[in-house]
Amino acid sequence: MLNGIIVVKKEAGFTSNDVVAKMRGICRQKKVGHTGTLDPDATGVLPVCLGTGTKLCDMLAERDKEYVAELLLGVSTDTQDISGTVLSEKPVEASEEEVRQALMGFVGPYDQVPPMYSALKVGGKKLYELAREGKEVERKARRVEILEMEILEMALPVVKFRVVCTKGTYIRTLCADAGEKLGCGGTMKSLCRTRVGRYTLDQALTLGELQAIRDAAPLELAGVLIPTESAFEGYKRLRVKPEFDRLLRNGNEIPREGVVAETSGDAFSGEQIRACSSDGEFLGVYAYVKGTGKFRPVKMFL
Repeated sequence: MLNGIIVVKKEAGFTSNDVVAKMRGICRQKKVGHTGTLDPDATGVLPVCLGTGTKLCDMLAERDKEYVAELLLGVSTDTQDISGTVLSEKPVEASEEEVRQALMGFVGPYDQVPPMYSALKVGGKKLYELAREGKEVERKARRVEILEMEILEMALPVVKFRVVCTKGTYIRTLCADAGEKLGCGGTMKSLCRTRVGRYTLDQALTLGELQAIRDAAPLELAGVLIPTESAFEGYKRLRVKPEFDRLLRNGNEIPREGVVAETSGDAFSGEQIRACSSDGEFLGVYAYVKGTGKFRPVKMFL
């Protein structure tokens, strides 16, 4: 079984679940999961977790994401992208500077109302299912944050921009909100996710490329596999002493004296660290709990 992460370059027309289903066939294993939904028309980075790496799915979904998007001003649709039904068309009277200021005004914390065409659930039913039935329900605004915004090209009514944002941000809705702010409406023309956490587009392979690798030399798939540990590369890396290997492999607490490190225990208080066996094998994420003298397991990858 393959254990780790493969960064898939999702192509338009595939849902995230389609990618998972394809990857199960390519990798010939059932234990496969994705790390955050991308709309069918969107392209770009979709980290796919395999084997023990599937325990990362929720954790990676929490990471910041980067996108390159195109906003089409003067058009509003029911889906907030150009795949939807046009609701209104208005002239774009704003200047380039006004458009720039409107977009840059979203940088920082931002209360965003999720779109009806989304996979969020209300009363046990997905919003897009209700939308397809012609129903619209009230959605509570959610606090998201736009961490970075950069205008790449402007040829009104189209604006191409790069955005870095927190979990749960809908770029479609950002486009619609920008259009509303400018008084002309707006919809997302295109979207490419260029980064999820540390995983970037230049690491990504299409499903076709992965299938070709599998067909030519099945064992070569392991060569494109990124270790699970890579998700925690910013964490301190500590090894246990040989006599504590059994405790670590069982997911037990590890006393401070069982860890090989040069730093005093209190320096780790509140931090999460990479816990490795005495021979350097990454086995889990632990946190040192001040006052107990022990490292406590947070997530194991056995």
